Amino acid sequence: MLKTRVYTAIVLLILIACVLFALPAVAGRITLIAVLAIGAWEWTAFAGFSAPIARAGYVLATLLLAYMTEQGLRTSGVVPLMLVAVAWWAVATVRILLVSERVSVGMTLVAGWLTMLPAIAAVAHLYSGSGLLGRATGNRFFLLLLALVAAADIGAYFVGRRFGRTKLAPEVSPGKTWEGVLGGALVVSVLAFVMARVFVLPPLGFVAVAACVFVASVVGDLTESLFKRGAGLKDSGVILPGHGGILDRVDSLTAAAPVFVLGLHWLRVLT
Repeated sequence: MLKTRVYTAIVLLILIACVLFALPAVAGRITLIAVLAIGAWEWTAFAGFSAPIARAGYVLATLLLAYMTEQGLRTSGVVPLMLVAVAWWAVATVRILLVSERVSVGMTLVAGWLTMLPAIAAVAHLYSGSGLLGRATGNRFFLLLLALVAAADIGAYFVGRRFGRTKLAPEVSPGKTWEGVLGGALVVSVLAFVMARVFVLPPLGFVAVAACVFVASVVGDLTESLFKRGAGLKDSGVILPGHGGILDRVDSLTAAAPVFVLGLHWLRVLT
């Protein structure tokens, strides 16, 4: 299973690198639309949808909302939406603590939009090189975001596997431990300090941003696990060998991306 996950991750990294650095900008937009559409399709399973027409209807509604969001960002800027996302993830944290509380179908569908739309907007913001960035610099910052999320995942996995004793949220994700969280936090902090030098960012400021990104990534992971648990699912889909569905691969990123963009605004890398 671990080898399959690694092989799939390598293929995904190659595809991401091609989209970011070898293909025209339209390829990135098409990729984001595809990821959003597949993610929305998978999210309908959390609400108990099984009829293809109902699932397709949610996908179309999600794509329409994404278009409307993009148009709105042209005048309001990205920061207000990122703040909405942070508010949603604060609510999600409470939901994790109140794991026994049930969520209606309607609220589950709205939660999908609050999860996916700000994340897609944040990634698109980096990809387009908005603010003080150019597209090439924006792409490098996006890769930095992916590296931070991957470091959190890898650090938590290996430290948790070796030293994990105290369960983090046993009713939501039994495999996660506090020791793993601390290991992931340490790896992320070291990577952030090194990358701050590479990207010429204030070290302490960027480490603080990375710490917030790490916390958000954990909440994003647990939130998807909570919705899967409520729907009686092990994975959100089967499209990625060894990983499950698209949402299983980007669950941490959906929460981390808005926090990362806000952090770059705070550091005045973005305007």
